[in-house]
Amino acid sequence: MSSTWAVKTAESIMERTPRLYEDLGYNGKWSYDYGVVLKGFESLWRQTGNPSYLEFIRSNMDHFINDDGSITGYRADEYNIDHINTGKLLFVLHRETGEAKYRAAADRLRAQLKDHPRTSEGAFWHKQIYPYQIWLDGLYMGAPFYLEFLLSYEPEGDLSDVTRQFILCEQHTRDPETGLLFHAWDEKKVQPWCHPESGLSENFWGRSLGWFVMALVDVLELLPREHVDYDTLSGILKRTLTALERVQDQGSGVWYQVLNQPQAKGNYLEASASSMIVYALAKGIKLGLLERSRWKASLDRGFNGLITEFVLMTKNGWVNLNKVCQVAGLGGQDRRDGTFAYYISEPIVTNDQKGLGAFLKACAAYEYMTE
Repeated sequence: MSSTWAVKTAESIMERTPRLYEDLGYNGKWSYDYGVVLKGFESLWRQTGNPSYLEFIRSNMDHFINDDGSITGYRADEYNIDHINTGKLLFVLHRETGEAKYRAAADRLRAQLKDHPRTSEGAFWHKQIYPYQIWLDGLYMGAPFYLEFLLSYEPEGDLSDVTRQFILCEQHTRDPETGLLFHAWDEKKVQPWCHPESGLSENFWGRSLGWFVMALVDVLELLPREHVDYDTLSGILKRTLTALERVQDQGSGVWYQVLNQPQAKGNYLEASASSMIVYALAKGIKLGLLERSRWKASLDRGFNGLITEFVLMTKNGWVNLNKVCQVAGLGGQDRRDGTFAYYISEPIVTNDQKGLGAFLKACAAYEYMTE
């Protein structure tokens, strides 16, 4: 068991950064990055039963979750969909410990979604400071939490409000030629980064599609099969993964930072996007959403590529994950313009939490796929 990549990665994270919020650059802030890592730990805890993984989740969450359910560093009035993501760990903590503070904290995040600004059709804005904008990233940040909250605590809630987020996102961002989804769409068509007629950003950023397909499999795992939109979301997953398979690098088995321009100067194979896509493939097969005979070869190439292309072991036996785009977005004070030159200009780092978390999730999903 200790030889699996998931276990090696989890142990590396626990030893290197026992307190995720003290990692370089986080300065104790309430960040979505922790949620990516900790959801990987939750998966591994369920698969192995090792209590140290649940304790790692709890100790990191308890730094932020106060006895009254308030969340240190969280402000609802920012209406930032990213701030929802780490709240996904509140459900397992509430179930396993029975402590009311975790439910109270989840209630606070749910309250944000009740008031969160939306497009005219009902899609959540990415952030209040990014008005009228759908970003693919936001589907992972908000939708799985929203669905699990409704299923756990609000049985009268409208599950279609969750599925609508994916339907609208694909409708507005999908490129009919490639089947890939553009990073973002501005309903008002006024942002400097968007096309003035379509409202779309210019490029297909790998991690944004990774967020999107991870969100889909996580929601489809929870969504009742009889829901009216279940088959629609399953179709979106297959369409998007088919488009991603077409741009899977044949030599390495993984994916580029800008997905459809492999030969462009400066483009590079990127670890977080590749890990997210491998996770979605593995989980899609395990859930029966993807036919094993059709998809297993692409999955195997992708998983093996993650190890070969991105992983180096340190002398003390820790997993180092290389070639992770540190961050990428659109607009804001630094005027991120969404061009190819922009996406390849962002720092490329090692052991970024988003990348490590996605890699842990991919390894757990792949290595325990048949169990």
